[in-house]
Amino acid sequence: MSTLRKANLARHIEWWKTAEGGFPTKPTLSFRGVELAGEVGEACNIIKKLERERLGIAGSRATRAELADELADVLICADLIAMDEGIDLDAAVVRKFNATSEKLGMATRMTDAASGGDLEDDEIADEAALARCLL
Repeated sequence: MSTLRKANLARHIEWWKTAEGGFPTKPTLSFRGVELAGEVGEACNIIKKLERERLGIAGSRATRAELADELADVLICADLIAMDEGIDLDAAVVRKFNATSEKLGMATRMTDAASGGDLEDDEIADEAALARCLL
């Protein structure tokens, strides 16, 4: 997510420079929280429309591409909160994922990208195949 963080920081500076009156104070945590909640709500609305179609219920429809866009917005907003609060989101994700695996007695663990312990390409392909089976 370091690429996202760099882009978020650059756009954050650009965005707030254009605010009326110049560069205001940084957005508050409550502003960022409401922003995230709005994006999660938009993703949930798309999920509702996808489920509506799956269940054959009348109403508006959505696509997986629209869901992908909304989930991307959620991730962007989460990173903005982490950025503003000085949180290393990469490390936090690894720590939380591994804590949940530990709690549930599961063997799957993430490693810090900096340690070079990323999943191998064949492992990723296997995981992608599994994910397709679950669809």
